Amino acid sequence: MIKAAALNGWIDEQRVVLETLISFKRAGADLILTYHAKDAAR
Repeated sequence: MIKAAALNGWIDEQRVVLETLISFKRAGADLILTYHAKDAAR
């Protein structure tokens, strides 16, 4: 959904991905598997 919304120009993909990953961590996740791992690591 994030990729599709970004392609349509509805959202800023980088900001949404980082906020999503941060919220998972804040919620207590010990491990997060994502297609965005390489981008987030930069």
